[in-house]
Amino acid sequence: MTVRALEPKSLWNHFADLNAVPRPSKKEERVIEFMMNFGKKLGLETIKDEIGNVIIKKPGSKGMENRKTVILQSHLDMVHQKNGDTVFDFDSQGIRMRVNDDWVDADGTTLGADNGIGVATIMATLSSSEIAHPPLEALFTIDEETGMTGAKEMDGSLFQGEILLNLDTEDDDELSIGCAGGIDTNTTYTCASIPTPDGYCFMQIDIKGLLGGHSGMDIDSGRGNANKWMARILWNISKKSSLLIGSFDGGGLRNAIPREAKCAIAVPATKLTSVKAEFEDQAKIIQNEYKSIEPNIHLKISEADKMPKVISESDTTKIINTLCCAPNGVYRMSPDIAGLVETSSSLARVLIKEEKFTTQSLQRSSVESTKDEIAMTIRCAFESMGCEVTQTGDYPGWQPNPNSDILVVMEQLYKELYNENPQVKACHAGLECGILGTHLPNVDMISFGPNIRAAHSPDEKVQISSVQKFWDFYLETLKKIPSK
Repeated sequence: MTVRALEPKSLWNHFADLNAVPRPSKKEERVIEFMMNFGKKLGLETIKDEIGNVIIKKPGSKGMENRKTVILQSHLDMVHQKNGDTVFDFDSQGIRMRVNDDWVDADGTTLGADNGIGVATIMATLSSSEIAHPPLEALFTIDEETGMTGAKEMDGSLFQGEILLNLDTEDDDELSIGCAGGIDTNTTYTCASIPTPDGYCFMQIDIKGLLGGHSGMDIDSGRGNANKWMARILWNISKKSSLLIGSFDGGGLRNAIPREAKCAIAVPATKLTSVKAEFEDQAKIIQNEYKSIEPNIHLKISEADKMPKVISESDTTKIINTLCCAPNGVYRMSPDIAGLVETSSSLARVLIKEEKFTTQSLQRSSVESTKDEIAMTIRCAFESMGCEVTQTGDYPGWQPNPNSDILVVMEQLYKELYNENPQVKACHAGLECGILGTHLPNVDMISFGPNIRAAHSPDEKVQISSVQKFWDFYLETLKKIPSK
């Protein structure tokens, strides 16, 4: 069975059309044009604002013209990430989707269900002549995954809506009413290099097969971080032998838990046996620690080509020590909401190339003061070794409102449809609602969506039966929107 044959057909076909368009963050020109053409072909009022967000407006269906106007919101961009051995060009190819039992995934790449299913849901609503709905203002934002630029720069004066439905939550029994804010910490350092000493040989350490995932939603799962593992292995080897770093390449995107890392090191030929033995010891320790979480760990050390230059012993030590001491993972759990990660940090990217040491990390928190604290802690760790540190992309969290009118409506509807209570939660991901609320201060907001797993990784998948459940709940929600 193909994706286009799945039910509801309109949603899945729009998703397939969308996934044929390359749409990485900050390169959304093609998907913006795609969405503008979509709205215009329907004869609907279609606007592109100054930053590049697309707004499509549709009057209420017959009998629902006097209901409150609803803003339907999802983001156009997707995380582009692939497995190391996958041959795929995100700039020119459409996502290769596969149907596996009750799931849709992609062949070695991210799927784009985050947030393509939300976009396709809105497209299916706008293109339908049969769906009952109030007046709609569809907001398709850009650059959510790497800076939330679209949400930050949107023009609130273009909207009259009183309710906003954000379709970017990843559990179909959850109604999200709050989220974390975040800030990016980027560091750079110019390393001292030396000619590779005589009598040294090169080895390459490879870490592959980690689960990775979303650095907000999955940060409390205990999954491994390939960059932190590499630093740990290097530190232990350095206690047994002189070690000089030749190169380091770990992680990929700022908001994804690193799944892979590789590092070339130079060690004395006379210490080769002990270096290999120490590596094997550390590999066994890590595999034992993570055996119940990371089932496909691949740790390998092998001979590598000689490099003419390496990082000096002093800077190698500084780099390893700093990577080891930089906090990573859950920093603080919420004292007010059970099970909610309040504050975290993820060391997303480490690169040593051409005498430059750079890192990217993302700090998140639902409390501004502890977001500032973890950002300060990361800054201090890297500044202590002499790095230049820049912190950018600061965005606010979304303060939960348990008395939200639309929450009351949707909670009751969920109980009626499924004979159980939904989970009303704040999440640790960076939903756009917090930022949108600064432009739309009087709009009642809620976020929901189908089951999506392993977002931001090549293991991303969306559950077919859950999409049908989400679609049914969504359609009933539109019918329940109250009058003005």
